[in-house]
Amino acid sequence: MSQAILPPPPEPSAELLQRAAAVRRGAMALAQQSDGERQAAVQAMADALERNRDAILLANQEDLATAAREGLAPALVARLKLDAPKLEAAIAGVRDVAALPDPLGRRQLHTELDEGLVLERLTVPLGVVGVIFEARPDAVTQIASLAIRSGNGALLKGGKEAARSCAAILGALQEGLKSTAVDPGCLELLTTREESLALLRLEGLVDLIIPRGSNALVRYIKDHTRIPVLGHADGLCHLYIDAAADLTQALQLTLDSKTQYPAACNAIETLLVHQTIAAPFLEQAIPALQGAGVVDLRGDPQACALGIPTPATEADWDTEYSDLILSVKVVASLEEAMEHIARHGSRHTEAICTRNEAAAERFLASVDSAGVYWNCSTRFADGQRYGFGAEVGISTQTLPPRGPVGLEGLVTYRYLLRGQGHIAADYANGQRSFSHRPLSP
Repeated sequence: MSQAILPPPPEPSAELLQRAAAVRRGAMALAQQSDGERQAAVQAMADALERNRDAILLANQEDLATAAREGLAPALVARLKLDAPKLEAAIAGVRDVAALPDPLGRRQLHTELDEGLVLERLTVPLGVVGVIFEARPDAVTQIASLAIRSGNGALLKGGKEAARSCAAILGALQEGLKSTAVDPGCLELLTTREESLALLRLEGLVDLIIPRGSNALVRYIKDHTRIPVLGHADGLCHLYIDAAADLTQALQLTLDSKTQYPAACNAIETLLVHQTIAAPFLEQAIPALQGAGVVDLRGDPQACALGIPTPATEADWDTEYSDLILSVKVVASLEEAMEHIARHGSRHTEAICTRNEAAAERFLASVDSAGVYWNCSTRFADGQRYGFGAEVGISTQTLPPRGPVGLEGLVTYRYLLRGQGHIAADYANGQRSFSHRPLSP
């Protein structure tokens, strides 16, 4: 999606309004169901995915064949591909979500404002989330399982390149829900571009929109809706190799952060190397990266003088490649590395490799990104790896939720106040006073 080719969102059709209203009604009922009922529903969804494994993989093969004929970009093809191991991991992720503690009904605050006047703050579902994503069919399983577990309905719109895969997956999930107390209508798949655009106009029926895709997609959505949007436009991640780095460890982290899955938003796009160790490090790193498929290496003048083959342009420092391309910059200090990250980063995930604890702690405390790591790969920025079971997306905004968004990002809270005929006038005129006495959780 791109602002240049897409018109402003159209008004929702009567049919889309009816479908969205049905999801909202289902979500309202789901919010009242017990932890056990929601947990059983998510397990049934996983069972249905198992039963429909062959049909889902076949649908994905058909999507991949179409993508090949249409010349889909390699990064999108990598995200589109859903082979048996990837599907198995997705199913395991759904089961992990089912096993997570109930995020609803948690008492965050319990205070006696005055005798007989008691305030509570309890976690409740958001309502209905609208999720728009490109390519990634496994996103359907993550989003749907997290939505049901947290008591929310979901309107999902995948890219046309994943249409068959998404339909097969959602069909299986709804089949699983039919045997449970949860209405399958809590999940709805949008299938056309017009519907995905009109989704942006469903304020009052949709409570949060989560875009997962290109910079153009996210920016278009943020510019064309009054519904709150949670997501990130870029995944410009950096790894800084400090003067005190262990070079063997630094090489291992560089290779994993770039090549383990280069299409992911948590893969690095820029490598920053301290000038005092740049020569010995790049002597090892250049052939190792090239051997791992990173044949397009771009560098600043100092990096090129040390063997990086292609000069980098200013645009390279602001480009999310999502491919086996890496920009390399030699820096004079930790401060210069952090300044580069502040200027060019997207506040997603940044990492430092060093044996200097003081330098590491300064990096961790100073870099303003959703994830800031010391001596570990940026590829760990993932809801499943964090123990969330799955994620609905990654948020780079400052306000919470931030980083990989799991169940906690799909709940809000409600204040409950129980009294015995208390009136505000008595406190305004001094007849009564507040005690604000904390009560047990």
